[in-house]
Amino acid sequence: MASESAWLAETAFIDHGHPAVGEFVARALDDLSPSGPTEVAVGLFEQVRDSIRYDPYRCSRSPGEYRASHIALSQSNWCVPKSVLLCAAARSQGIPARLGFADVRNHLTTERLQAAMGTDVFMWHGYAEILLDGRWFKLSTAFNIELCERFGVGVLHFDGTDDALMHPFDTSGRRHMEYLRDHGSFDDLPLDRILTDFDRHYPGFLERVDAQDPGFSAD
Repeated sequence: MASESAWLAETAFIDHGHPAVGEFVARALDDLSPSGPTEVAVGLFEQVRDSIRYDPYRCSRSPGEYRASHIALSQSNWCVPKSVLLCAAARSQGIPARLGFADVRNHLTTERLQAAMGTDVFMWHGYAEILLDGRWFKLSTAFNIELCERFGVGVLHFDGTDDALMHPFDTSGRRHMEYLRDHGSFDDLPLDRILTDFDRHYPGFLERVDAQDPGFSAD
């Protein structure tokens, strides 16, 4: 079983000692006066959620693009990199964090994205897990506020009392996110496993999305 040192460690992907991550964290906490780890975690969660727009067409094979220091400088990204960044930001503040993954079915996925993937099942949907007061919280930062408003999906909030995972229904009562399979928790990003499954279940997807322009904003 992993120890707390593993949940605070710097890794090739979770490079929280990099200045870019430090600057991102500083922006997140700039207007706050956090009284403890929970308030810090809330500020970091909201900064990752909203300062980086969700865009699944930014999926890449390049390991460098999954480093927190790279993600911190991006304007748009998808669930896995955003989760890596939140994990790194939390560790930089002494808050134990790790990565969690699940396969999900997005009943409201766009026609273009479903055509590109060949399915509405998203394998290895990523979220961060943060340890506060002896309890692990699962936090999905994938969808920014503007995206939620555009698609009629409830914004995910975190206040330190419960998980922030995707809603099963949208604000109109339509089915939204269905969790299908839990892949468990990881101290670092299992990128090879993720890309291997993507190639198996979404053949050609990574090559097609590399050329996507202007990305998810066109859906």
